[in-house]
Amino acid sequence: MRAGTQMKRYVYLIHRWMGVGGCVLMVLWFISGVVMLFTGYPKLTPWERLAPLPALGTTACCRPIDSLSADRPISQPPTDDPSIGHPSTDGRPAGHQPAGSLPGGISPADARLVLTSIGGQPRYVWEDGEAQTSAPATTPASTPTSTPAIAPKEALAEAHVFAPGASLQYAGTIDEDRWTHSRSLNPHRPLHVVELEGDEPGRLYISSATGQVVLDAPRYQQLWNYAGAWLHWLYMFRNQPKDPVWSWVVIVLSTACTVVAVTGVFVGIWRWRFRGRYRTGSHSPYREGWMRWHHITGLAFSLFVCTWIFSGLMSMSPYGLFPPAQKEPDEAAYRGKAEPMADTLKQPARIIEALQQTDFRPVELQWHRLGGETYVLALDGQARTQLVRATPDGQLAVQDRWKPDDVMPAARHLFAEPATGSEVLGQYDAYYYQRHPEAMNGAEVHGLPALRIDYGDAENTRVYIDLRTGQMADSMNAAQRNRRWLFYFLHSWDVPAILRTGSGRDAVLILLSAGGLAVSVTGVVIGWRRVKVKVARG
Repeated sequence: MRAGTQMKRYVYLIHRWMGVGGCVLMVLWFISGVVMLFTGYPKLTPWERLAPLPALGTTACCRPIDSLSADRPISQPPTDDPSIGHPSTDGRPAGHQPAGSLPGGISPADARLVLTSIGGQPRYVWEDGEAQTSAPATTPASTPTSTPAIAPKEALAEAHVFAPGASLQYAGTIDEDRWTHSRSLNPHRPLHVVELEGDEPGRLYISSATGQVVLDAPRYQQLWNYAGAWLHWLYMFRNQPKDPVWSWVVIVLSTACTVVAVTGVFVGIWRWRFRGRYRTGSHSPYREGWMRWHHITGLAFSLFVCTWIFSGLMSMSPYGLFPPAQKEPDEAAYRGKAEPMADTLKQPARIIEALQQTDFRPVELQWHRLGGETYVLALDGQARTQLVRATPDGQLAVQDRWKPDDVMPAARHLFAEPATGSEVLGQYDAYYYQRHPEAMNGAEVHGLPALRIDYGDAENTRVYIDLRTGQMADSMNAAQRNRRWLFYFLHSWDVPAILRTGSGRDAVLILLSAGGLAVSVTGVVIGWRRVKVKVARG
């Protein structure tokens, strides 16, 4: 009996004193969480990136892929003497590259090759498809030439295309600031910064490797994010893309607030008379207004407060609960060994012409492989897609998707273990779905139809392949699927059925957040008064 009484006392003390600071944090989190429903962290979505690009034409564009071998590497100044410069890593002098290779000695078969527009002009962009951290490079798509490093002039030209009506001010380069923590930006650092003034003021971040806009941060989004994502994720403590100090600050504070919320549930239940009433006629013993409302709202919204704070902790994958996958899907095996590329696929003008015959106006072409076959993924200004493949008779065929039977042979090579099941999805399931742009992962494109494949590996990995593109859209093992429920679902209510309600979901989340805010604000007042009394007593 005495042990039970002592335990209750500890629960009371933990909730009372940890709640002094915990409720302050929860006030900030509930307010910023509501802001994040409507204003997301700055990101560049595919449709934002593609919308300003001019349509690729057959007259001004573009030389065949084979001609790229005549271009000089980005970092190599024009010279007729190949001995000038530092030797390359394989012993060849800088500036030398194998015949038929891209600048830098990369084989076209092993490159991620894209034809797009930069600064309003068509350009090829490529990176080593086998290197995970390689920096991209560019060259003009019209005539062979050397390509200098991206300077302020090129950055301003790209910014003018992206925001044609704005007044531009070049603001120098940065490695990282409060809006550019994403590791996906690492190959593009340092970033050129261009400030926009006009009807839609903001800031553009432009790659120093390619000259492309990689992030836009409208001013209204920046301002709201100080009360939204920047505050919610405690980014004032974050100094680099991978920051263990920031991670542990968030984990420790989230753990403390979870303890405050859980102990509050016990205290609230213990103090509530479910049978009978106190002398005041109330089920709550508290007469004073702040204490009374903290007790009542705490019980009314206890389930939401506990699950929401706990799920925020789960977002950090704390204490090794959700370790990273031990074995990632082998995308190189999925792409397959390169077969000889059809001549028609080497000629962008013919590809563009074939697309135009189907009333599709591409702004970007991407060369990919699937099971050894090279194909072209075309995108228009609305991020819609078409596929272009070479036929056996040397012609070009335009199609809107891959057939599952054409994808499965290549998909079996993603893991050494066999596939245990597959299904074509015509609508989203609980793990594969599209979020609205304001969401944290709102820039990820999850297209339909998709091929869902389960594998018999040790981690029970599930892979989703977007049949519109032929690319792997998502992959998650069993632990990551568990995290999906403990974080995404509990924190955002993001199952497809609820997401389809749109403003209905937002209204419910705002109502519940208001309840959580009421619990937290009353807790702050109570804690502040208690601290003042303690200080006054010395």
